[in-house]
This record gives sequence, structure tokens and C-alpha cells, in this order.
Amino acid sequence: MKWLTIPFLVLLLALTACSSNTTTEQEEPDTGDTSTEEPEEQSSETDETEDSSSSEEDPLAPLEETAKVVIAEDGSASGAGFYIAKEKGYFEDYNIEIEFATFGNSDEMLPAVAAGEVDVAGGISSASFFNAIAQGIDVRFIADKGHNVEGSSYFTFVLRKDLQDEITSYEDLKGKKVAVSTKNAVDDYIYQLMLEHAGLTRDDVEFVLLSDFGNMMSALGNNQIDAALQIEPLIAQGISNDIHVRFGDATDFAPNAQIAMVLGSPKFLGEKREVAKRFMAAYLKGVRDYNDAFVKETGNKDEIIDIMTMHTATKDPEVWKSIGVTGLNPNGEMFTDDIKNQYEFYKENGAITEELDFDKVLDTSLVEEVVEIIGEYE
Repeated sequence: MKWLTIPFLVLLLALTACSSNTTTEQEEPDTGDTSTEEPEEQSSETDETEDSSSSEEDPLAPLEETAKVVIAEDGSASGAGFYIAKEKGYFEDYNIEIEFATFGNSDEMLPAVAAGEVDVAGGISSASFFNAIAQGIDVRFIADKGHNVEGSSYFTFVLRKDLQDEITSYEDLKGKKVAVSTKNAVDDYIYQLMLEHAGLTRDDVEFVLLSDFGNMMSALGNNQIDAALQIEPLIAQGISNDIHVRFGDATDFAPNAQIAMVLGSPKFLGEKREVAKRFMAAYLKGVRDYNDAFVKETGNKDEIIDIMTMHTATKDPEVWKSIGVTGLNPNGEMFTDDIKNQYEFYKENGAITEELDFDKVLDTSLVEEVVEIIGEYE
């Protein structure tokens, strides 16, 4: 709370100055003008006191000293809130300097977050991810970083174009080959929810593991698979190339799937709490601009698209006008029940070996504290 010391020093100097002036007046001969000077000094003291009070009442005043916040981000579209806040100066407004760091995989990233070497990161649920945390890698889930938007999911099933007349419902996938990128991760979880929605079992559909989303498009084009759980912008790209069509929407059967989360280090949320509050305020401002542009379509969409092309692999502005964008909650809220359901799914599959304390891991206190200050998004 170093920034609080400045108003206090200003007030102390003002009071000292007033005391000095009063002594001088007592020593000088009475000119009859003291009645006009005293109100001016009184007014000056009052103004400085009011400025001090106003500063103290601002819970998100800019930091006195510049603070660096390290974010582990790989250029994914779900990092939109970080990119927009950086380019629009929201972090700078709070005297926060942002540094982006990249890691080869979560196995390298999680220990860095737990140690406080990285303050903030993005995480996607998987059995190995939960196991690492349960085994002592201390990180917290603090905000939403990716969910599907109803009717235009960015992570959903696609179907080979030549099969669109043959396969018209999820039940029609019986006996078909469906590609999924991971086993015992959020992709597998969404696949399972689709099967349950269709009244199918794992034995009814041929599960094809294809870890590369680009290879899924090739496999669809070569008729090696019939459908795939695909991600943007490859969904839009495959449609434009007449390879596949969108097949329903993932929100048909998984409306509250939490695909990615913002992670925070315990040090960032504890020792650096004042920095964390301002960081989260800037992040949410960026997310709100994103929602204004893509969801409400009331914001400056071209400006936001320019920022997204700057930071992600999707460089064509026209593509951003046609894709299903990542859902980002403007109040930072996560689907916490769904996160727990994913954990239980991996556990039932025998992929989870440790118990996870969700009361500790799910920490929504930061977003709740900040939204209380900046207000809810409407």
C-alpha cells in the first residue's frame, strides 16, 4: 500500500506550512490585512485535505511504483482479454507492465506458476493437469478464459460435407468414426456429453485419437473419418474450403462447459494482492471490450480485430468476422460446477489418482472483489 503514503505526506507538509505561516504573522506588525489572508490559508488546507481523502477512497488508484506481471500465454484466442488490455493501455493505467512468457507445455508452466515465477497463466482441464495440482503444484483457478457461446461455439463438432444429408442428428453418428484430439481431457469430456445426449455409448461410435487439429481437417478431406471435434479458426477454414460443415452446436449438450481457466499463483493472489486487483480490473476491461465487439456488436469491432490479428496466429481480419469466437465472461465468472464434473469424469475413468481440494483450488475472491468495485457488465 505504498501509494497511500503520498497523500499523507502532502497533508503533513500542508499542516507544517500553516504552522510556520501563523508564527510569522504573530511576529510581524499588525497591518489589518490578516483577516483576508487567513481565509486563503484555510481554503488551501481544506483543498489539500479533500484531495488526500479522495485519493484514499480510490481502491484502484494507480500503483506508486511500476509492477511487472508475467503472463504465460501462447497466442491463443482465449487470451483476448490480456491482449486488448495491453494494447488499449488498461494495464499501463494502473502502472502495470506486462511480460508474456511461453512454455512448451503445462508440465513446464505449472511449476513456474506455483513458484511465483509466472503470475498468471491459462489452463485447460485434463486428468494430468488435475493430478499435478493434487500432487502439490499450488495454483488457483481465478477467472474464465474460455467457454462456448450458444449457437456459435468455437469448439464444436464438424461433419464431412458429403455426409450432411446422411447424418442429421447426433444419434446418426452410431457406427461412424469421430476424431477427438485428447483422451481424458476436456475434449474427451465434451465427446462423452455428446454421446450421452445422443443416447449412445462408447461402443456405438469409433473414437479416433488425432492430436493435431490440422490433421483432422486432412482426415475429413480424405474420407478417413466422418466427424471431428474441431476448433476455430479451423472450423471456418474447413467450411470455406468445402471440407466440412458445422454439426449442431456444442451448447446443445454442454451449455456450461468450462474449456479454459485463468490461473493465478498464490504469491500473486496473496503478497501481490494490490497488483492482482488492478491486473484483474484491466483484464476485465479488455474482456468487456471484446464482448462489446463480438457479442453485443456495439463496440469498435475493427479495433479489436486488429489487436487479435496482432497477437494470435489468425492474421486475416476477414476470418475474425466469420468465426465463432471464444466465449469470455465479462465478469470473470467460471462454470465451477462443470470444472468439478470434469474432474469426476477423469476420476471415473481411472485417470485421476489424487484427491483435489476445490475449496482451495477454486478461488473466485479476486474477480468478486474487483467486480464489486468496477460494477457488473450489462
